[in-house]
Amino acid sequence: MTWQDHISVDPLVCHGQACLIGTRVTVSVVLDNLAAGVSREEILKSYPSLKPEDIDACVAYAADLARERIPPLTPKEG
Repeated sequence: MTWQDHISVDPLVCHGQACLIGTRVTVSVVLDNLAAGVSREEILKSYPSLKPEDIDACVAYAADLARERIPPLTPKEG
């Protein structure tokens, strides 16, 4: 699994913030919930359009950002 399969940036969706493909759930919302101690199960219940692998993708995306490099973000077709 690569986070690029789950996350995209589209200027027409969520003002260009990184979000999970096919949703309007931003990566920052998922990460904020995790940082606040919200369980994965509760996040999935609160955002039924998400799958467990979407949460993993958000964490992987954050890890890439923490490495102080800019990960490529391209809009996904489909």
